[in-house]
Parts: sequence; C-alpha cells; structure tokens
Amino acid sequence: MRRTWLAALAVTVGAAAVTSGVSQMATAGAPSRSQEGAPSRSPLRWGACPSPTEATLRCARLAVPLDYGHPDGRTIDVEVSRLASTKPAEKRGVLLLNPGGPGLPGLPVPALLKLPQKVRDRYDVIGFDPRGVGQSTPLTCGFTSAQGEVAANPPNPGSAADVAKQAATAKSLAAQCATSKTADLLPHITTANTARDMDRIRAALGVPKISYYGESYGTYLGAVYSTLFPRRGDRVVLDSSLPPEGYDVAALRAQGTGFETRFPDFAKFAAAAPQQYHLGSTPAAVREKYFQLAARLDRESVQGYDGTTFRVVTAGAIRDDSGFAYLAATWHALDTDQPPPGSGDTGGGGAYSDNYPAAYLGVICGDSRWPTALATYQHNVAVDRVRHPMYGAFVANIRPCAFWPAPAEPKVKITDRGPSNVLMVQNLRDPATPLTGALRTRRALGERARMVTIDQGGHVAYLTGSNACGNDAVTDYLVTGKRPAHDSYCPAEPASP
Repeated sequence: MRRTWLAALAVTVGAAAVTSGVSQMATAGAPSRSQEGAPSRSPLRWGACPSPTEATLRCARLAVPLDYGHPDGRTIDVEVSRLASTKPAEKRGVLLLNPGGPGLPGLPVPALLKLPQKVRDRYDVIGFDPRGVGQSTPLTCGFTSAQGEVAANPPNPGSAADVAKQAATAKSLAAQCATSKTADLLPHITTANTARDMDRIRAALGVPKISYYGESYGTYLGAVYSTLFPRRGDRVVLDSSLPPEGYDVAALRAQGTGFETRFPDFAKFAAAAPQQYHLGSTPAAVREKYFQLAARLDRESVQGYDGTTFRVVTAGAIRDDSGFAYLAATWHALDTDQPPPGSGDTGGGGAYSDNYPAAYLGVICGDSRWPTALATYQHNVAVDRVRHPMYGAFVANIRPCAFWPAPAEPKVKITDRGPSNVLMVQNLRDPATPLTGALRTRRALGERARMVTIDQGGHVAYLTGSNACGNDAVTDYLVTGKRPAHDSYCPAEPASP
C-alpha cells in the first residue's frame, strides 16, 4: 500500500496493519464451471456513500450469491463506489481498482488514488469493498485489539519453544473465528468468489468488459479474474505481483527475502546523514542498529513499541522512500527512550473493529491449505532466521491458518489461456512481493502478459516512485492500450527534488 493513502485506509479498517464443519462446495472444481455465463444485470442505484471519506464518490449496493455453487441461494451485499468521468465523449469504459491486503477496503480508493487526469477522463473509476470487508457484509472473529494484532502479526520467535507457545495462541484465535457470529461466511470469503463478485459488478454496470488495476494482493485477484473470465477483461494492470499461488505460506516467507533486498536503500539513506538521524555513518552500522533495537524491544517495550511493533513499522515504512525520514526518526526516538513521531496522535478514534484481521485471515486461510504440523513451522523459523536474519523468523512463525479447515474449493490455477491484455509492473527491490514471485506469475500468464521491471525500491510501482518510464508505461496502456511489444526494463532515474 502506498503511504499517501494508507493512513486514510487505516482509519477505515480501524486496525493496526474456519469452521470445523465446513462442507465442500457441490462442485469441487469451481473454475471448471461455465464462468463466462453472464449473470443477469441488476442496475446499481447510486447515492451517498456510507462514510464521509468517500464524500466525492457515489455508492451503490449489490446483492451477490454467498455461495456460487448455489447461485440462487443466500445473498450477501457488496458495496461499490464510482468516480465518474467528466468527459463522457472520451470515456472508454470502467476501471475497477483493488488496493491489496487482503482485508483492506476498496470503497474510498477511486478518490484516494490520484490517477492522472487523462486516465480519469477515459474511465468511470470503480472501487468496492471485497466480500467480508468494510461495508460488504463484514466478517468478525470477535477479536480484541490485542488479539487482532497477534492474529495479523505473531511475535518474533526466538526458539522452537516460542513457536510452540504461539501455536496455542493461533489455535485459540482460529477457534474463535470458527464460533463467531459470522463463521458461516468464512468458507466463502475467498479470492475466487471475490473475482466472481467482480463479474457481477461488471454486469450490474452494464458493460461487456472491465479494465482493472490491482496492487499487491490485488494482483492475485486480477490474475484469478483474468483466468476465470478471460474474455471479460479489457486492459488489466497488475502492480507488484504475488506468485501465481497467491498469498500462501511461501509468499509470506518470501517477505524475509524482500526485506533484506530493500533494507540497503534505507540504510544508505540514514547513513548519508548521521548527524541528523544518529543511526550510524555507514549502511553496515545502520543494519547493526536494527538488530540492537529489535533485541532490546524483544526484551522490554519502549514507548509502547515491542519487538513486533518495531518490525512491522520498519517493514511498512521501507515500502516507500517517503517513509524513510519518519522511520529514521522513529528509530532514533526509540534508541533514546523518546516518544516516536506521531505517538501522541489519537488515530481514527471510535471503537475497535476486528474486520481487517478477520477478513485477512478469512482470505489467506480460505484460499490455501497451510502446513498443519508444528514441527514444520519450527523448522521454517530456524532456517529463515539464518537465511534472512532481519525478518525471516518473524514471517515464518505459525498463524491461525495452520488450524483452519481445508479450502472449500480447489485453488484457481493461473494459466496463459486468454487474450494478451495484461501489463505487469514490478520494482526490482520490492520488500513485500519480491521480484522472484512476480516472475513466476509472468511465466504462468505466458503470452497473455508483458512485464515492465523498474530499477527502484519499494512496494507498488505506479505513481509511488519517480520513475517516469515505469509510470508512463501504465498510464499509456490504460489510456491508449499501447503495451511494450516485449518485456522491458526501466533504468533507475534520479529522485524528484
């Protein structure tokens, strides 16, 4: 998520960044159904949006099947937003957005994502809260704030015993989700079903095809949609791609690699101004400061930061160069027992909602079968602590997914069958969705895709970095349909002053 609008989404989700009797769907291989059979159109009735953060948008509610195996059965709601083009004569169609997550609301994104005006002119820009999220029949596991934090980010394990301790916590959290008041929704909160919802949105909008821009987890959602409905996609952009298997245990562990790849950019930044940031005069010294602070905070919290918070904040801030100064100041404050910047902020206020961690778990646990053996996680933690010492053990720890039921339907296999209409864009040094996973998705899509790789760091390439080559590639495709004839590379460009 880009920092420029992450804060606004954080207020919306109300959170810091399944059942044992789940029955199998009647048709096990849902992707083999007649996915291109058009659902009947249900015109959307546009009105005021349910939150003031979407004041510039118009919103509508759409009923969709809870279980696409029984499309005439129970329905749930999906809330949709629209930022209409102001130049109807130039409009091509609709551009659907997804900000990633999973578990993040998409309703405010058309207003928050500052698309170039020429893109805005060409499309009605459409956002939506995915099923289970925000205004779209939301999930809850009944988590307290403390439980929600552990559900999304287990503590850094220092030993096999720590993993065993976390296993007990993870099992308890999974059981709590399985007995929550929305537990009956959990088997159906999957990426495949969200893609099917997208096609219902398309039909309700009355258009034969949709263009799409998805970031991070949104790339997997876009790839699944393009696989299930290959003829319904117009211009599809996947920014910072997950592997073709989606957000599973391997993709999570890959963040250990991504962190190590990206961290030198921050270390170089901080070391260039040692008198300002006080973290060391060489990148090696800044790296050592990370280990010192992490170890200290693992032992005892400082100013409300424990080791987990420190790692999560660091991983989030290095996703965008604009977070470097804030991160350096935070480290220095913790190092000197001072309040970190922004620590006096009251945030969004209001009662805590566990919708983000509940929906996050619902998707990642419901999409994939995670390892179930404690010994597997203890092994992964030991290996990744050595292989990626900065962040590897942290993301290898056991999560509630280990105690989730098997997915209700087979995972969608991303293939190269369909039109050549996908543009992938990827930073070389992405900490959250590393290049290696994106390259595997590129291979899975085959001739359907072209990929633009950019020599810059950070998570999310389009409009976040200063690289004109990468930004123009996406804008040109959305506006004109022009893609590179072959995969291409954008050299590093100097940052804007």
